[in-house]
Amino acid sequence: MSGCLRAPRPMKYGSFRPFTISAMLAVAALPSWAQFKPAESDSTAQQPPLLQPQDRTAEGQPKFSVKVNLVRVLVSVRDPHGAPRIDLNQGDFHILDTGVPQDIALFERHTSLPLSVAILVDTSGSTERELHYEEDSVLRFIPTLLSAGNPADAFALFSFNWRTSMEVDYTRNQRRAERALRGLHGEGGTSLYDAVYLVSDTLSEREGRHVLIVVTDGGDTTSYKHYQDALAAAQRADAVIYPIVVIPIPGEVGRNIGGEHALTTLAESTGGRIFYPEGFERIDQAFTTIIEELRTQYLLGFYPRGVVEEPRRYHPLQVEVSPPGMHVTARSGYYEP
Repeated sequence: MSGCLRAPRPMKYGSFRPFTISAMLAVAALPSWAQFKPAESDSTAQQPPLLQPQDRTAEGQPKFSVKVNLVRVLVSVRDPHGAPRIDLNQGDFHILDTGVPQDIALFERHTSLPLSVAILVDTSGSTERELHYEEDSVLRFIPTLLSAGNPADAFALFSFNWRTSMEVDYTRNQRRAERALRGLHGEGGTSLYDAVYLVSDTLSEREGRHVLIVVTDGGDTTSYKHYQDALAAAQRADAVIYPIVVIPIPGEVGRNIGGEHALTTLAESTGGRIFYPEGFERIDQAFTTIIEELRTQYLLGFYPRGVVEEPRRYHPLQVEVSPPGMHVTARSGYYEP
């Protein structure tokens, strides 16, 4: 790393032991498989796991190991008018893994899998004047998130500028969020990719659905990680990204891979959506739409068939629905463990 990076303040993590971004980026040097939690099979899945011969015993008998690699895909479907389509059946969906059609082994309409929602608040210097709008909207969003759905739903709160800090670990305690948010202030540059990379790692070992909401002004100026690093980390964590761009960057410069375009592709590649509130008072509407989408998601699962299987290999995915004119949102691929 460059010597220009100052030692960040401790990151409150778990039991509040010191944990800095430098330490977390050091973890990034580990192989990618160390950061990946493979999807676990659900009890409702119908497809049995494969038995594959791996070796032979001393007596010459073949040894078998159970291979369970159920791939789970969260899907949102909207009709041509933008309203959620919530009445589809399993037969209406089609999944292609690396271009090969797959049999859907798991199907849930309005899945009730618990949510782990990581909320990232941009506290760079460019957001200082309007930061209270972001804080107020987050405070209104949290009780709405927790008031309906699975009682195991939880949120965590992060702030990021040139460093990333965990302000509140995964919890249902709204008071802790209020105290943390009221203590934020804006300063420094914006390490957006670092934040996505690091926060995705905190989601990877949690059960259920993983959601990452980024409230930002859209730019990245000080990250050590790159766009592809952030995207790969989010995909390995099965995290759906919802960026809320509160101050769109004017001009073409802000629409390249270092700005809004990068946020758009991060959202689309993970099955999320990007929002551009027209004025700070409209941030609440973006949060409301996210809640609606999370409550109307379909959960699909399949056991890969007919594709090359190799550790850490990336598999592009395509999800289609039979009714014409539907807009389907799902992650663009997954990594093997």
